[in-house]
Amino acid sequence: QVQLVESGGGLVQPGGSLRLSCAASGRTFGTYAMGWFRQAPGKDREFVAAITWSSAKTSYTDSVKGRFTISRDNAKNTVYLQMNNLKPEDTAVYYCAAKRILGLLPPPPEEYEYDYWGQGTQVTVSS
Repeated sequence: QVQLVESGGGLVQPGGSLRLSCAASGRTFGTYAMGWFRQAPGKDREFVAAITWSSAKTSYTDSVKGRFTISRDNAKNTVYLQMNNLKPEDTAVYYCAAKRILGLLPPPPEEYEYDYWGQGTQVTVSS
């Protein structure tokens, strides 16, 4: 079992940057694909980005391509989401998620694909 703890959220002005971190417990982090999702007020949770266990492949939702970067450090049991050029519509609670799979491609961008979830961290983009 994996426990996930997100950090790094906060208030930032439009055009600013934040880096979210998700620390995982356990000794098998390197066997999990990782994803980031977000949920804005009054909306369903949506996929943001994912990365394979080896960092070989990543995937992004169209609205964040070119602005967000997902990465991981298996030695530190941590996955990151670097968010640049933030927009007010990026305001949401951001969740990291884990799926135990040693696949060559990231999991499909669906909530039900993932096995474990963190508690979320709030990101607010506002002037």
